Amino acid sequence: MTGPKALDTPYDSRTGILGAAYRAPTVGILLVVTLVAFEGMSVGVVMPEVSRQLQALDLYGVSFSAFLIASLFANVVSGLWSDRRGYTAPFLLGLVLFVTGMVLAGAADGKTMFLVARAVQGLGAGSTIVALYVMIARVYPAAMRPKVFAALSAAWVVPAMVGPAVAGFVAAQWGWRWVFYGIVPLVVPALVMLIPALRPRTAEEETAPPEGPRSRPLPMTIAATSAAGGAGVLLYGVNGLHVMPLPSAVAAVAGLALLVYGLSRLLPPGALRFGRGLPTTIMMRGMFSAPFFGVNAFIPLALQSVKKFDPTAAGIALTIGALGWSAGSFLQSRRTAEPHRRLRLGAACVTAGVLLALLAAVPGVTGWVAVPAWVIAGFGMGLGMTTVSVTALKQSPLNEQGANSAALSVTDMLGSALALGVGGALINVIGHSPAEIARGYIVICCLMGALALCTTLLASRVR
Repeated sequence: MTGPKALDTPYDSRTGILGAAYRAPTVGILLVVTLVAFEGMSVGVVMPEVSRQLQALDLYGVSFSAFLIASLFANVVSGLWSDRRGYTAPFLLGLVLFVTGMVLAGAADGKTMFLVARAVQGLGAGSTIVALYVMIARVYPAAMRPKVFAALSAAWVVPAMVGPAVAGFVAAQWGWRWVFYGIVPLVVPALVMLIPALRPRTAEEETAPPEGPRSRPLPMTIAATSAAGGAGVLLYGVNGLHVMPLPSAVAAVAGLALLVYGLSRLLPPGALRFGRGLPTTIMMRGMFSAPFFGVNAFIPLALQSVKKFDPTAAGIALTIGALGWSAGSFLQSRRTAEPHRRLRLGAACVTAGVLLALLAAVPGVTGWVAVPAWVIAGFGMGLGMTTVSVTALKQSPLNEQGANSAALSVTDMLGSALALGVGGALINVIGHSPAEIARGYIVICCLMGALALCTTLLASRVR
């Protein structure tokens, strides 16, 4: 059995994404996304315990950023590879690296090894996700893609419902290391189900080689190295400003310069100035990710350190938020409004959810307020992120789908990495006592709420 040929097969509206022609790739893709979702939900819940045991609370935000910055580099290489040679090889290599990183994280005996493990995981996840995007573009007709992306968001529901509770239980019974080890066996069924779709491109599916500056391997690899390295140097400088102001400021400026240089070549022309159409569509991915994930990672820390929640209880807010994400994605698939209107509504929901989540660290207010807050924020993310993905593919020529899928992931990962790095730096500056963590969390929420508000104002430029 082979996957369907979306490029030369007419779309039959009676055939769903789980119909006979598309069942194998759909199930395989959803299993892989479920695997990545388990990692994201589980690791976030146990990170406070990991930081304490490895004495790495000062690197709390950086441990997330290391994953994302490595993903940024892998996204670009995977996109180029997918456009020129097909998505099979980058997808398989990504899975191998992801599993290797999980094993290294479980075996880490210090914070340096743990950071390396997170970077390896990021390389694997970045390569895999971009290959999946190209797979969707090549396998499914345009009319089916909104439903596929809605299903991807829905694939987060089960891991979100059981992931935090399972991670908390496993950490309490056998230690946090087994949270990483336990994800590894999930690769086998996911890979087996996806094998039919991992076929070489046939002669009928071959297209003209990609052309243009964003398809040249060497310049793009240099640009990806510059962007990823610049982001790392920038965060290193920001994280050290309170300890060594002058050297850290120099590092931050140098990192910013490298980052801008790299992004100017990785993203479509006009993206950094939010040019109308595709440039802004690409940038909106990062504008959604930064405020949401910039707060999401610190909710378990605030609830466990300030409100004395156990890991399982702290993960419930993230669990319920994922249900809101799925609902927002489903609404997107119904196409009830123009893309820029859906993006504006989604960003407004993220703004409201982030500001409401601020109350979870306020004295005298129950930490459970994070639950409705993250339902609202999750709904906004489901509505906005899925709309961005569908709109970007619609605006992309066939031979630039890989490059633009990579650009989406670059802004996604970069937005999250910078937000998490800045949030971690704020926690370090303000302090690590419970009262200081509460203040730091409130400052983070205010900063990310302002960024989400800017996203609502920029949404109209997607047209």
